[in-house]
Amino acid sequence: MTRAQQTISLALLVTSIYLAFALRLVPLNAKIQDDIIPLLPLWSLVSFGSWLLFKLGWGVFTFNDVPQAHKELMAEIEMARKDLKANGIDVD
Repeated sequence: MTRAQQTISLALLVTSIYLAFALRLVPLNAKIQDDIIPLLPLWSLVSFGSWLLFKLGWGVFTFNDVPQAHKELMAEIEMARKDLKANGIDVD
């Protein structure tokens, strides 16, 4: 099973479970049904965004721990500066 198939399968499973609760096919306490279930999509979206921001921040924080990628990026920046200077653009 490919990664895309696993992701789609998991998304369908979670969506099915959520719809079973949202359409009241699974009996729950009225407070949970009315107050918590409608907010689950928003909560999951915020949690997913927070996780992605953490991963991005961690990647930036540990960027210097990858010397080869750092060297490649610095070489590309220097090459871009040379190209811009050759076109008469000051980049300092």
